[in-house]
Amino acid sequence: MACCHDATCSATADPLALDSPGWRRALWIALVVNAGFFLAEMAAGAAAGSAALQADALDFFGDAANYGISLGVASMALAWRARAAAAKGATMLAFAVWVLGSTVWHATQGTLPSAEVMGVVGIAALVANAAVALMLYRYRAGDANMRSVWLCSRNDAIGNAAVVLAAMGVFGTGTGWPDVIVAAIMGGLGLWGGWQIIGHARAELRPGPAGRVLAAG
Repeated sequence: MACCHDATCSATADPLALDSPGWRRALWIALVVNAGFFLAEMAAGAAAGSAALQADALDFFGDAANYGISLGVASMALAWRARAAAAKGATMLAFAVWVLGSTVWHATQGTLPSAEVMGVVGIAALVANAAVALMLYRYRAGDANMRSVWLCSRNDAIGNAAVVLAAMGVFGTGTGWPDVIVAAIMGGLGLWGGWQIIGHARAELRPGPAGRVLAAG
């Protein structure tokens, strides 16, 4: 899961906007959507025998927890928001390790998932995540906490599209390898994104030009 590297990523949002009704409303909507799809995809992934769907379900769970954390620290100082972002990065790393372990298990067992279930659930999740990502687009240039929320939603939509492609691959080849490959890629992206979010958070906690702001937290 990649972070951006242009000038907007280093900009911090107006502190007064971090606890705005619009930001909180967006987080609540994202929280409800992600919690609902976690339950739906976990059940569907188990029923379909799909590593990719289960990986996506755990991603939804991690994001729901992340949005809850973001709601809790929205009005806090930058240092606390950066610490919350670091915790979210650690959650992404844990999720990625679980995904990779589950993927290895499915590969060794030769599981053949249901392409139809994968496709239907993947498309529904893609529509939901794309809508959430568009809603959060305006916050992509905020602090590490806001960026992590935006990145989670954007990359979830990309992951959902990959699940749909995996379903097509399973249907076309009659094997479970497309499902395994997509789950492994999602796990790798989770490792990358988690390290990048932690890196952004550590930069905001490091003494420097923003030292006076951090000291205030």
